Amino acid sequence: MKKRILYVEDDPNLAFATKDNLEQYDFEVIHAADGKEALDFFEKEHFDICVLDIMLPKMDGFTLAEKIRSSDSQVPILFLSARSLQEDKIKGLKIGADDYVTKPFSIEELKLRIDVFLRRSKSEQPAPVKNNTSNVGKYTFDFQKLTLNLNGTSQNLTFREAEVLKYLSERPDAVIRRDELLKAIWGDDDYFMGRSLDVFISRLRKYLAGDPEIRIDNIHGVGFRMRW
Repeated sequence: MKKRILYVEDDPNLAFATKDNLEQYDFEVIHAADGKEALDFFEKEHFDICVLDIMLPKMDGFTLAEKIRSSDSQVPILFLSARSLQEDKIKGLKIGADDYVTKPFSIEELKLRIDVFLRRSKSEQPAPVKNNTSNVGKYTFDFQKLTLNLNGTSQNLTFREAEVLKYLSERPDAVIRRDELLKAIWGDDDYFMGRSLDVFISRLRKYLAGDPEIRIDNIHGVGFRMRW
């Protein structure tokens, strides 16, 4: 089955070109020209990934992402953003987005970002594998299902949250350099990615607060160390 993309963009020329090119890669692309239309689509249909512009009529991309995230904690969300709008990128990640692509962007870059999420997202329905869970302190971490479990309570993770947690938890007590972690997860270590990483580290600390023995320490000028 074709993977379904909810693509939200109010620029008709950009929307037409992007939709047409993505369909050449055999995606099914449902385009919405404003936030309200997009939310209507999302509430009625299934999508494997959402690609959202920020500046949208009727409902902006941030509000749309919040509403999507409140009803589905795992569907991947990619924001489209101008590189100069650093605050927009950080705000989007705090809302619950997994990543962003910058305008202007190439179709090849966008496709590669989408492919990463579709390969690893819940919608891909991977075949069961052995030992797909691990212990992080008192928590049980299931990377494939994107969940953290403690005493019968489950916390759903986004794809990026799970990626960061997996990388750190597989190296307990080791000091992980910031640039190493950035390149392993995002494939880049520029300033914007660094700010993004800080957002995800903050989220993980919040999720893991149920076990006071778990710590993700900032090693000043170097990186992070996770221990429990």
